[in-house]
Amino acid sequence: MTGVNFLSADAAVAMIEDDAVVGLVGGGGGLVEASTLHEAVERRFLKTGHPRNLTCIHALGIGDRQSRGMNRFAHTGMTSRVIGGHWIWSPRMQQMARDNEIEAYVLPGGVIMQLMREVAAGRPGLITHVGLGTFVDPRQDGGRLNEAAKADLTEIISIDGREYLRYLPIPVSVALLRGSYADEDGNISLEEEPANLDIYAMAAAAHNSGGKVIFQVKGKVPRNSLKAREVRIPGALVDAVVIDPCQRQGYDLVYDAALSGETYRDNIQEQPLGFSPRLVIARRAQKELIAGSVINFGFGIPDQVAKLISRDGDTERYFQTIEHGTYGGQLMDGDLFGYALNPTCMIDGPSQFDFYSGGGLDIAFLGFGEMDRHGNVNVSKLAGNTVGPGGFIDIAQNARTVVFCGTFDTGGAVLEIGDGKLRIKAHGRIAKLVDEVAQITFSGPQALAQRQRVIYITERAVFKLTMGGVELIEIAPGVDVQGDVLDRMGFAPQIVVTPAKMHAALFYDDGGVV
Repeated sequence: MTGVNFLSADAAVAMIEDDAVVGLVGGGGGLVEASTLHEAVERRFLKTGHPRNLTCIHALGIGDRQSRGMNRFAHTGMTSRVIGGHWIWSPRMQQMARDNEIEAYVLPGGVIMQLMREVAAGRPGLITHVGLGTFVDPRQDGGRLNEAAKADLTEIISIDGREYLRYLPIPVSVALLRGSYADEDGNISLEEEPANLDIYAMAAAAHNSGGKVIFQVKGKVPRNSLKAREVRIPGALVDAVVIDPCQRQGYDLVYDAALSGETYRDNIQEQPLGFSPRLVIARRAQKELIAGSVINFGFGIPDQVAKLISRDGDTERYFQTIEHGTYGGQLMDGDLFGYALNPTCMIDGPSQFDFYSGGGLDIAFLGFGEMDRHGNVNVSKLAGNTVGPGGFIDIAQNARTVVFCGTFDTGGAVLEIGDGKLRIKAHGRIAKLVDEVAQITFSGPQALAQRQRVIYITERAVFKLTMGGVELIEIAPGVDVQGDVLDRMGFAPQIVVTPAKMHAALFYDDGGVV
C-alpha cells in the first residue's frame, strides 16, 4: 500500500499552508507547467484569502504575459517573496516587484535547479563559481531586485585560495509539478513532456524538506503498466496526484509526439527568414561556428542562428543544446523557446547545467540588452523592469566562446539594408552600448580572468573583448565609423588597427547565402 492520494485540484492545493515555500517548474509557453494546480491555488486564495504570504521559487520563466503561470500568484497578500530566474512572463508579478509589494530576488536559472538538488541532498547550499562578478554576487546586489528584498541569499567563500559563491539552502514546503501519467502507486512518467527541466530535483527537495509533492498528470494507468525506465519520479516522493484529462503540452499545443521525442517527424517545413537587421546579425554570428562544436542558443536573435543552421542543412555538423536539458532537433522560438522538434536526447536540467558549468559548451550565442566599456552585459534589468537572466549567467560565464547578438541601438531606428550595404536613415532613441550597464548579468573582467573569447555582434559593427577593453574590429559597409558608431556609443572602444569590413554578402537579400 502507498500513501499517494488521487485528489481533485481544489482538494490537493488545500494542503498548502500560509507562509509556505512553493517550488514551481516551467519554461515559458506552458512547458511542463502545472497550470491546473496554479489555477486552483489562485481560485482558493480569491475565495478564502488563503494561502497567504507565500514564497515562490522557480528557475525559468512561467506564464503567458497575461493571466497564467506566475500571474496566478500575483495577488496582494498571497505572495510575499519571489526567487525567480526569469520574470518577463508575469507582468503582474513584475509590477508587484516595482511597487515593493513583494521581496523580489533573481538567481541564475541553473543555480536554482542545482540548489534544489543540494537541498534534496541535505548539503549546505550550492557552492559554485557561477555568478561571481555579476549582480548576484553579494559584493554587488546579492540577487536583490528591489528595496523590499533584504535577505542574504549568497555569500563569498574561499576554497584552496579560490573564491566561490555559496547559495544558501532554501527548504521547500510544497512542490506543484506536472507529469504525463501516474500509475496507481503514484509513479510519474514524463513521456509526453517536451523537457524534463528540474522536476525531479524540485520533487526531491520538497519531500526531503518535510514538505508535500503534488503532481498534475494527464491520466492514471494501472499498477505495473509503466516500464521502470519510463518512471522519472517514483511514488515514494509523491503525496498527491491530480488528473487533468485536458492537459496540453503547452498553452497553444495539444500534443505533438515529435516535441516529446516519442517519434520522428520528416519533412518539417522551414519558416522563411525575413531579411532584416536581426538576420544580418545572425548571419555574421553564424560565421563563428566551428564544426563539431557543442553550442547553445539564447532567446531572441540567437535563435535565428539555429534557424540558419537548420535551413542550410548543417544540424549534423554541431551538437545543439538548450538549457532545458534538450539536445538536437529543430529548436523552436518565440513563446515556444525551450521546445525542440525531433530532439535526440533529453536529460534533467540540473545535469545539463553541470555540463555547462564544467566548461562543456564550446560556443554560446546569446542576446544583450546593454553592454559597456568593461565588456559587461545586462539582460536582467532593463528600463527599470525586473527581467531576470534565466540560464544566461550559467551559460555565458562558462562557454569557451561567447557570441553576443543584438542591435546597436533601439527605439525607432530606421535602417535600409541591401546591395551589400547598410544605410542608417534614423538612429534609435535608446543607446545599448553605454558607459556602465544598469546591472551586470555578464562580467567582462570575470570573462578575461577565465580566458573566455567574447565577441559582440551588431548590425553595424563587431567588437571583441580584450585585456585593453572592448575593441572595434569590424564595421558594416556603408556605415560611417565616426558618425554612425563612435558618436553613438557611451564609451570610446579600443581601435588597434583599422576595422575590417563586415562581409558584403551579409547585406544582400539573396535568401541568406553568405
